[in-house]
Amino acid sequence: MTTRILLVRHGATVLSAEDRFAGSTDVDLSDEGRAQAAALAERLSEEKITAVYASPMKRTRETAAIVAKPHGLEVQIDAALREIDHGKWEGLTRKEVEAQRAAEYAAWEEDPFTYAPEGGETGLAVMARALPAIRAIVERHPNAAVAVIAHKATIRLVLASLLGVEPRGYRDRLDQAPACLNVVDFKDAVRARLMLYNDTSHYADWPRNPERALSKWWDRTP
Repeated sequence: MTTRILLVRHGATVLSAEDRFAGSTDVDLSDEGRAQAAALAERLSEEKITAVYASPMKRTRETAAIVAKPHGLEVQIDAALREIDHGKWEGLTRKEVEAQRAAEYAAWEEDPFTYAPEGGETGLAVMARALPAIRAIVERHPNAAVAVIAHKATIRLVLASLLGVEPRGYRDRLDQAPACLNVVDFKDAVRARLMLYNDTSHYADWPRNPERALSKWWDRTP
């Protein structure tokens, strides 16, 4: 058996452009995000996609609907694919959180896998709900290609687990651009191989600068 999962981050939103925490905030795609999703849909239009799944957030549902349209498929919603909840940080910019909740932010930067902001989720909690959802999709669609539209942190945590990357470093070492495409082939429900990662060649000629996308680990001096 080989099941191919086309794992996609939703297109850009106004809040993502402003570098705001918007995990559980239900925000629409921006015009830029719709254009990114349309470019991805065109790229995937000739693929034999048999099902399309998405988290219940508006930005993922809209991206998924655009991707699904050329294939005449209805989007199936799975709440386990939703984005990490940032609790009291939702809607704030990164700079505002650093200024208003400095201790919390420092603890989260140190270990975003087991630490959660007030009222929010840990990366561990996200992995615990998202991984079984991906496994169920793989088992449901043997020898098929399936598009799964999810979110930045959710995808990074799933891939960290599948690839054996230290999960505490998912923000340091793994980026996900808006409307990027990841391709993961599953030999069975637990054995996976990454075939394509964070690819945006359908709308961008060069990888983006991840200056605001990763943690400050990248910029620390030795």
